[in-house]
Order: sequence, then C-alpha cells, then structure tokens
Amino acid sequence: MHELLIATNPDDESRLGYLIKVPLGDGIVLRTSDTWPRTRALYCYPVPSEEWPGEPNIVERVPLRACTRRGAAIELVAARSRENRSQLVFTTARGRDAVFWQSPRTRKQARPAVGLPSARAAGIPELEIVVDAHERYAYKFANHQVRTLTRGLPCGDYAIVLDGALTAAVERKSVSDLLSSLSSGRLRYALGELAALPRAAVVVEDRLSQVYKQRYLRPAMVADGLAELQVRWPNVPIVFCETRSLAEEWTYRFLAASFAWAAAESIAMERIGIQDAGPPASLVASPTAAEVRAWARANGITVSDKGRIPAEVRRAWECAHRPT
Repeated sequence: MHELLIATNPDDESRLGYLIKVPLGDGIVLRTSDTWPRTRALYCYPVPSEEWPGEPNIVERVPLRACTRRGAAIELVAARSRENRSQLVFTTARGRDAVFWQSPRTRKQARPAVGLPSARAAGIPELEIVVDAHERYAYKFANHQVRTLTRGLPCGDYAIVLDGALTAAVERKSVSDLLSSLSSGRLRYALGELAALPRAAVVVEDRLSQVYKQRYLRPAMVADGLAELQVRWPNVPIVFCETRSLAEEWTYRFLAASFAWAAAESIAMERIGIQDAGPPASLVASPTAAEVRAWARANGITVSDKGRIPAEVRRAWECAHRPT
C-alpha cells in the first residue's frame, strides 16, 4: 500500500512549514502549510524531488487506497474512515503555476466575491476573545485587532469575559456537526446553557440550503427541529454564514457589539441604582492552570509545577472567586 508522507520543512525561512511526498512516479514533492485540507484549500509549491531530506522528520504517514492522476489533478483516497478524500489541483494563479490541495468539504464551500470589512468593530482598539481549550482549528481573527486567550469555557467556543464572568458567547458549528448534535439532542442542551448568558448565538459555516441536502436526515425533521429550538430559545439566534471566513467575521462583530453593550449597560445600571447579579456561578469562565497555580502559591497552598491540579485546589479557587 502506498503512503502519503508528510514531513516538516527544514527551510526555516519558508512560510510553508511542511513537505509532502506524493507516491507517483519517482515521488512528487510539494511545500504546503498544513498536514491536510480540513477547513480551507491549501496552497502548495512544487519543488524538485531532491529537496526531500535524506533523513526527513516525518510527522504523519497516510496510507493510501488510491493515488491516481486525472487530467490536471491527482486524486488521493486515504485508507481511513474520516477525512479520506482529497485532490491536488494543478492550475495557474496570476500567471504562475500553482497547486491547491483541497478536500470535498473545502471544494464545495461557497466563495462569494466580497471583501470583508477591516475597520474595528464598535471602535474597540483591541478586543480580548476567550477561545475554548477544546476548540479544534480555532479562528485566528488575524485581520482584526484581537487578542485571543485559550481556556476552558462552560459553554460556547468563543466568548467575552468581563469581571471574571461570561458576558457573551458564540458556538461554532459546521453543517455536519449541527445536524448530528440536532439529531442526538446535544444541541438542545447547548442552547439551554447559552440562553443563560446575557448574549449568545450559534454560527454555522455554511448556507441554510445545505442542511436540507443530507441523505441520512429527512429535511422536514431538520426544519422542525431548528424551528422548535428557535421558538424555545429566541434569545440564541442560529446564524448561517456561508463560509468559514464569513462566520469568523460575524463572530468577531457579534462579540465586539456584545462587549460594547455590556460596558454601556453596566454604567447605566450603576446610574439608576440597580445591582447586576451577573450570570450564574456555573457559567463563570474556568481559569487556566497557570492562574490557579499562581493563586494557590500566593495563598500558601502547595501545588506542583506540572500535571493535573488537585480537585481540592480548584474547589478552593472556586470558593474564593464565587460571586456573592
């Protein structure tokens, strides 16, 4: 069985951090930026086969059931159940030869010819967005004035935290994840948790029409399920944003608007003499391990430098930081 070899690029000055070797002929060597086209098509740069290192640092070996050239493309079929199909397309871009590595998911995504806005949302110089530690392939918000902080979140994938409590959160979904969580009932519980926040939403990285094109779910069941969730929790909208880039842009704008609203709301409530109790204690953002260790040492509690933090230390932190 042939293998697709993926190694680190020994050229430190290259922005493409990986080398892939396609088992066709003597081996086709390409530079690329990731190990598989999961969320977007990857640009590849062809290089001579001699550039493959004598002792490569292999990061992944992908057994292939098929590796076939079809016209100006190479079809790759991996011997695994998920993320098993991809395609290397040889084309030209701006008059130069180029190769794009794409999967069925990235190929069928809509690519609207629109330019995303670059102005700061709500005029905020730098927005701090908390990213859930369990989020895979998280948004980078690279084109905006955003500082990301990774930690465990009780609900949502991206959030705004003010005074140690969650103020707003966005749950990110692909179409497949949306439908599987809808059919299993997990989406109902997720919306119930999000509804306890002052502001929350679910963003889907595709068009609404795609949810009705699935083979294993009846369209009527999907439509009824989504409608029932929106009626039950109207304060948590489910927004369809066509592509990942548009979903990332919408998430940034929503969280920035939520931050601006929360700041203005707290000032107004102070002026009229109303005390805001804040969200429930169960929705207070989880601290990072470094924050717990620093707090424990400052309060004379012995804690190791590495490994899991004992449950009693975390309980002590929660008791000390629980809203009154």
